[in-house]
Amino acid sequence: MIETPHQTLDPITLEVVRNKLDAVADEMEITLLKSSHSAIVKEALDASAAIFDAAGDQVAQAAASPIHLGMIIPAVQRFVEKFPTHTMRDGDVYVLNDPFDGGTHLPDLVMTMPVFAGDRLIAMVTAITHHQDMGGRSPGSTPVDAREIYQEGLRIPPLKLYDEGRLNTTLMELISRNVRIPDVVIGDIFGQFAACHVGKKGMLSLAERLGPDTLATYTRELLDRAERLTRQSLEAIPDGTYHFVDYLDNDGVELDRLVRIEVTATIAGSELTVDFTGSDSQVAGPINCVPASTLSAVYYIVKVAIDPDVPNNAGCYRPVHVVLPEGSIVNARPPAAVNSRSVVVRRIVDCLLGALNQALPGRLPAASNGHPLVMSMGGVDPADGRTYVTAEIGAGGMGARPTKDGVETIQTDTSNAQNIPAEALELEFPIRVAHWRLRDDSGGAGQFRGGLGFEKRFEVLRGAARVSHRGERHRTAPWGLFGGGAGASAKSLLLPDGEAPVLIPSKLEFTMHPGDVLDVWTTGGGGYGDPLERAPQAVLADVLDRKVSVSSARIDYGVVIEGREVVEEATSALRDELRRKRGPITWRYDRGPLGRE
Repeated sequence: MIETPHQTLDPITLEVVRNKLDAVADEMEITLLKSSHSAIVKEALDASAAIFDAAGDQVAQAAASPIHLGMIIPAVQRFVEKFPTHTMRDGDVYVLNDPFDGGTHLPDLVMTMPVFAGDRLIAMVTAITHHQDMGGRSPGSTPVDAREIYQEGLRIPPLKLYDEGRLNTTLMELISRNVRIPDVVIGDIFGQFAACHVGKKGMLSLAERLGPDTLATYTRELLDRAERLTRQSLEAIPDGTYHFVDYLDNDGVELDRLVRIEVTATIAGSELTVDFTGSDSQVAGPINCVPASTLSAVYYIVKVAIDPDVPNNAGCYRPVHVVLPEGSIVNARPPAAVNSRSVVVRRIVDCLLGALNQALPGRLPAASNGHPLVMSMGGVDPADGRTYVTAEIGAGGMGARPTKDGVETIQTDTSNAQNIPAEALELEFPIRVAHWRLRDDSGGAGQFRGGLGFEKRFEVLRGAARVSHRGERHRTAPWGLFGGGAGASAKSLLLPDGEAPVLIPSKLEFTMHPGDVLDVWTTGGGGYGDPLERAPQAVLADVLDRKVSVSSARIDYGVVIEGREVVEEATSALRDELRRKRGPITWRYDRGPLGRE
């Protein structure tokens, strides 16, 4: 609930405090990335940092991975439940990764350090890192057909890693014995510790400058201001109930069964209720979510669709109410497998965008790539006997925007990760990227075109590599809006050495040997608006850039190109003919394989 702002608060000091908190969180994030031993962090940026006040409310988060928006908050709440603030001491550090005890999936280890000014608790600084391996059945701890969390790796409940500055060597030894690459994992844990120390130093500096009481007053006002601004933005949206359904290819176990995600978003004055009733029950495979994962998608939409300029703290989420049916795919019961929960998180974002496009037409984009590929690869390099684990976070096209094309091959919405450069992958691991290029004709056609996906070929050079291939949108497609076409679906093709190629499903675990080849094609983003209204010169530019084929220019856009020129009269005639055959646009969404509605 909003408190009345303190009349003596200085607005300039308030902004200084806000920006200082953000700067401390960003400095923690830089420390995480620069000290990491693993490619998924130092290259792909799969880590985040945040600052909490003494009451356990998030007051700042680094500009990093949005999927961590909802994940860090429940973890810190769980630490406070297990270790009440009056029992915390300077030098304590807490860790957890158990999805059913404050975490989300086992590779994401959360670390929190309380910060004391004298004897007074003034803050808790937190770092979360995706660790390259946390044990379990498969390299990377992401078995795509896991049926129970026990198959996924080492579960760590809320525990002390440091007790008043003394390292828990027993816990560190336990972790070391249960992971495939202990030097990398332990190195990244100490990287988190270093990031927390940076955060502690920054918060002590701020408390020394302002005094603990003044710091607490201003951070509380920042929370209240975020709530006020969010409520104002919600009040500007028409009251109503907005509904959307989308699907996932499968759960990794039942490969022919689509999985349903249903969202009903209700705006009532300054309140938003997001209800997942109607979504499928928890599934056999590892795509289930615990509440923290689901909340990340909801909080992300609150930030980007409602008001992206509101301070990034827990106050934003006070007007938001989420209904999560127990035992559903968005609120699974133990011992459900959850390692691939990000595929559901990304589809929840698509559902919320689809629903809110009804309330905010002309403001939000078409669907983006929707988790086209995340892949773990691991084995033993016979050249030096070293065990390795690496990951591929595959990008795809961004959905077209109301006034702009979508961006090509980019990590969108809750991911915000980077690719691992081919050079970095080949330098560290016995893997080669034979080619990596834009996938032409993959962006949904529209007045504004969806961004393109990519084509990429992987080869294993030495030894056998176990691959956990976790993709999406092989059987569905990123939807287009208001006449825009759906983006191209993803696909992956395994070419075993000397054997016939095999089109593999979106989720599969398999082994590659030297001479084998894996080709992947990621999704394009959905298009926006009538493709017959796209400027012919923009279509020509896409053809010359090899983003759109001459055939697609004619069939999808009604643009006739000869050589390097648009044939204007033929284009005008063709567009008139295509409009007559098609008729008026009466649909909002083009779902590709699932039709229009």
